Amino acid sequence: MTQPPSRRGLLGLAAASVAAAPLTYAIPAAQAAPALPASAAALPVPAPPTWSVQPFPLDQIVLGDGVFRRKRDLMLEFARSYPADRILAVFRANAGLDTRGAQPPGGWETAGGNLRGHFGGHFLTLIAQAYADTREAALKTKLDYLVTALGECQQALADHGSPRPSHPGFLAAYPETQFILLESYTTYPTIWAPYYTCHKIMHGLLDAHTLTGNQQALTIASKMGDWVHSRLSRLPQAQLDRMWSIYIAGEYGGMNEVLADLYALTGRAEHLAAARCFDNTALLDACADNRDILDGRHANQHIPQFTGYTRLFDHTGTTKYATAARNFWGMVVGPRTYSLGGTGQGEILRARNAIAATLADNNAETCATYNMLKLSRQLFFHTPDAAYMDYYERGLTNHILASRRDARSTTSPEVTYFVGMGPGVVRGYDNTGTCCGGTGMENHTKYQDSVYFRSADGNALYVNLYLASTLRWPERGLVIDQSSDYPAEGVRTLTFREGGGSLDLKLRVPSWATGGFTVTVNGVPQSAGAVPGSYLTLSRNWQPGDRITVSAPYRLRVERALDDPTVQSLFHGPVLLVARSQTTTFRTFSFYKDFTLQGDLAASVRPEGRPLHFTTHGLTLAPFHIADTARYHAYFKRSEPVVVFGTATSGVPNRARPDGLTFLDVLWARAPFASQGAFLDAVRAVADTWLSQGLFSRAERDAVVAASVRANLRR
Repeated sequence: MTQPPSRRGLLGLAAASVAAAPLTYAIPAAQAAPALPASAAALPVPAPPTWSVQPFPLDQIVLGDGVFRRKRDLMLEFARSYPADRILAVFRANAGLDTRGAQPPGGWETAGGNLRGHFGGHFLTLIAQAYADTREAALKTKLDYLVTALGECQQALADHGSPRPSHPGFLAAYPETQFILLESYTTYPTIWAPYYTCHKIMHGLLDAHTLTGNQQALTIASKMGDWVHSRLSRLPQAQLDRMWSIYIAGEYGGMNEVLADLYALTGRAEHLAAARCFDNTALLDACADNRDILDGRHANQHIPQFTGYTRLFDHTGTTKYATAARNFWGMVVGPRTYSLGGTGQGEILRARNAIAATLADNNAETCATYNMLKLSRQLFFHTPDAAYMDYYERGLTNHILASRRDARSTTSPEVTYFVGMGPGVVRGYDNTGTCCGGTGMENHTKYQDSVYFRSADGNALYVNLYLASTLRWPERGLVIDQSSDYPAEGVRTLTFREGGGSLDLKLRVPSWATGGFTVTVNGVPQSAGAVPGSYLTLSRNWQPGDRITVSAPYRLRVERALDDPTVQSLFHGPVLLVARSQTTTFRTFSFYKDFTLQGDLAASVRPEGRPLHFTTHGLTLAPFHIADTARYHAYFKRSEPVVVFGTATSGVPNRARPDGLTFLDVLWARAPFASQGAFLDAVRAVADTWLSQGLFSRAERDAVVAASVRANLRR
């Protein structure tokens, strides 16, 4: 069946119809709400008893200097400068109110766009997060202005909307028609994704309430929840299931999540009942049974559903929700994840393990990674498994950080949509008005949200990410600083600036930390064993001034595509390195001929002189988070055709096992070798295995061993 056109493919047509508008729309002083004092407390969604681990409010963690803060500051400049009236234009026009001469942002956010209003919801979140982070009064003024105006639109629609909404809680930037048409199974692109848009608006309003204390935002969102319940609660489950199965038109974002969070704040049963109306039964049941039916499904249509299911589990205790979410995560992370942490090709989830087969210029929709990180957090709150944070680090460092262009702009978020993984592709930025432009605004103003978590009983602190930051934990009287050059290599130092007491400090040992993970407390080495892919716990009575240093040396390593081990990516520690090359075909690299007894890539991939930059085969390897428009190769073809050790060649083909691993792959996986003798023993052992499996003849086996004897490799 022919797939309908992607939304990204329609963007150019939509953008061409929008005229640019000058940034001249100021917030009228008379209508600006007063800013809350800097000490105003956030009002987060209450943590449920099902969470063994809880996050800290965004305003209790402050980013330190470094690349994350620089990227955040670029987005803060956009947040401060972009006119509120342009965001509000589509809402006011739909409500019959004066648009004050403002033009909509563009992209999909146009006067006639079928997704208009979604960008405004993301913008609310952007401003709320920016205010929580900086406590700048002007940001709070802008946010309150936006919320007040949306309240006016909601009231105007209820009073004299044309057509009049079915319930006074309705708020959107287009009439209720799209929602009505969806109930008769109208498909995309006649309608786009009405409940997706509804989710973005409601989510932005809840962020305005929970991050800045705006009470009106909760009132507006609560009325919207009432409207959703009034529409959907009367429909049979079979009708709902068919609606949610429709490509894009049935995409509802995280409606189940936002309604569950609304219920946690209001306690109104209608809001929880409305959340359950978004059960997508066929996929929910399949994932609960661990049946993988994801091939061909729209990635970002379905990922946020599972974050919502975790929240429904929190409020209902229905274990199917939690089981389905865990299984879904495992179907995506690993089997469908590219090296940067993203998933999908052309917005679509492909077959399990189809990595090399799907490399192109339209992989890894940035929205999808945004939502996979949210799902990973939610799962960690229930089960603090380091695997969730390993993935989180990968996606944050190599996709999200890389998705914001390293250039200033007050007119565009300058973020990516697709991030191609094919050879010689280029990142595209801007994305004003698109889905990834919306989530992109959020991504770069909440980097700190998962650096630290706390146990539910308050007796443990999880250090998940080694980002420069300061944590304030008022319930414990703690202030902890972390100094770090992450993502660059170096020692990370945690210092108790204020407070102390008995506390389990849980330090994540990344799965990539195979070169060692050492910890000292006030200069004294700690004997606790560190296992990559776990947490190391330090339990003591902490005092102000205590210093914990963490060292995890980076190592160069390759990661092989699951469906073709010769297609590989190169990492330095957690950092994806990409080759800078203008060619649009795979570059071919060979490494084993340069190996010493250490068995690592250091002899063939050499430092260039700049942090995280290397050279190999005459090419520069750069960290992917440097976001520019240069052509890059995130994957290369590995060619090791002959068994060779240094300058000693055997002349024997480097044959592979059925799983794709070659003789040299298996041999060097045993490195490092303590001596030449240990190396020779390993060569003989692996060569004998290849002989027994019919991969070498006796003569070939002997030739390989003879070449290893001649090699005399250095350490």
